Amino acid sequence: MASSSGQLNEELQCSICLDVFTDPVTTPCGHNFCRTCLNKHWTNTQKCCCPLCNETFIRRPDLKINTTLREVVQHFKEKLNLGRSEVFCDFCDGRKQKAVKSCLTCQSSYCETHLEPHHRVPRLKKHKLINAVENLEDYICQKHERPLELFCRDDQMCVCLSCTEGDHRTHNTVPIEEESQQKKNQLVQTQTDMQQMIQDRMEKIQEIQHSVEMRKRNTEKEKSASVELFTDLIRSIERCQSELLKMMEKQQKAAEKQAEDLIKELQQEITDLKKRNTELEQLSHTDDHLHLIQMFLYLCSRPHTKNWTEISINSDVNVYSMKQRALIQLKKTLNETLDDKLIRSELKWAHKFAVDLTLDPDTANPYLILSDDGKQVSDGDIEQDVQVNPKRFDVCSCVLAKQGFSSGRFYYEVQVKGKTEWSLGVARESINRKETNTLSPVNGYWTVILRNENQYKACDNPLVSLSLKVKPKIVGVFVDYEEGLVSFYDVGSRSYIYSFTGQTFTDKLYPYFSPCPNDEGRNSNPLIITPVNK
Repeated sequence: MASSSGQLNEELQCSICLDVFTDPVTTPCGHNFCRTCLNKHWTNTQKCCCPLCNETFIRRPDLKINTTLREVVQHFKEKLNLGRSEVFCDFCDGRKQKAVKSCLTCQSSYCETHLEPHHRVPRLKKHKLINAVENLEDYICQKHERPLELFCRDDQMCVCLSCTEGDHRTHNTVPIEEESQQKKNQLVQTQTDMQQMIQDRMEKIQEIQHSVEMRKRNTEKEKSASVELFTDLIRSIERCQSELLKMMEKQQKAAEKQAEDLIKELQQEITDLKKRNTELEQLSHTDDHLHLIQMFLYLCSRPHTKNWTEISINSDVNVYSMKQRALIQLKKTLNETLDDKLIRSELKWAHKFAVDLTLDPDTANPYLILSDDGKQVSDGDIEQDVQVNPKRFDVCSCVLAKQGFSSGRFYYEVQVKGKTEWSLGVARESINRKETNTLSPVNGYWTVILRNENQYKACDNPLVSLSLKVKPKIVGVFVDYEEGLVSFYDVGSRSYIYSFTGQTFTDKLYPYFSPCPNDEGRNSNPLIITPVNK
């Protein structure tokens, strides 16, 4: 009986030869046999009956191959043999018998009958025998024509004894059986890691689907809020509303399309990982040491998969910047009441992205004084003894926050009450901190400033003078990194100050603070980072 038969289901074995079916046929009583085995059995008996249940047939049945069963058997054969073809004896005359062993010394394969001398003759008993393989030349050193019996761990390759006397003389070599067992042990951990990768991707699919659903709900809420907001506008505002809704729908569809593409990519990776995991499972059961090692180096290498940790679908609807553009274009057509509604809506939305900031003393100009909690900064009129630091502003009277942002949105508020001069906004990480720079987007600054008590300006290209109805006591700053948007608000009066739109950010952005010179005490009040009242 073939060694593989013990691993097969009983239904896939012929009860006559006790081996896996070959061209299976089915008798009228429903039992299955190899076609050759059954014909031979009936030839040697007086009556035609089932070898299993002894049911007698009046006439010899006209048997046809059971194609479905044959396909099932073939599937199991391929699974057990890892897809390799059967190997036949090199010395059988006439009908070749299946080989059971291959001799690496003779470089031939033998059936049980022709293998017998290798068990009996002393000289042949010293030969290296392995389970029968079809590609015998792969098990022989092409340079020395000797069996590949060792594994070189320095060069990660199989070698023969002659190799260890030449190029691999000083290398770390071990018997191929020892290396094969070590690799088989590693397969267990590799399969565990593969299963975890599959599970992670399945969870990522659920996360994306949930994010899309949340985004869809938020879209519906924002659509309803937008409809209510625009009901008091004149016809030009109604036209703006229609365009805004279309843009929102377009963003939603784009998000759903992005999610669909990500899910497809994840599902494809899962399919590839499952396939590789199946191959690993099959490889873990093989006794073919060389084949295991050769396949191990490929199968256990890290799959070419994407790192999904930081990839997600944003469930918030980015209507803020769209409303902002609509406000800038149509501000002249809005009455004061409606304008106030819009600003309140935007500020409420921006509050969701409030961040907790602290000032970075390593960046502070030597003339600046920071509070112990890192929330206040003022100009002390006296240069302090501070350590030299490449991050420090040596000339400009300013300081950055410790927290920087390279994606997403963030919002913070700063008290400017009682000051005659100040500068607020954000700056990119790579700005020149050792020289005087003009505050402008070209130089990496997006700021609003106060000069001479009542001169408010946006440091854009060119400089923009601002007409504010009241002096802000607290200024809110909102940044949308991906949208290239920096907006400023008067928190007290809930009014809009200015926006930098259509910017392109590549560096990390840091909140920027300048209390400006003390001016003999007239501008001594500090800038204070205040909590955001959500």
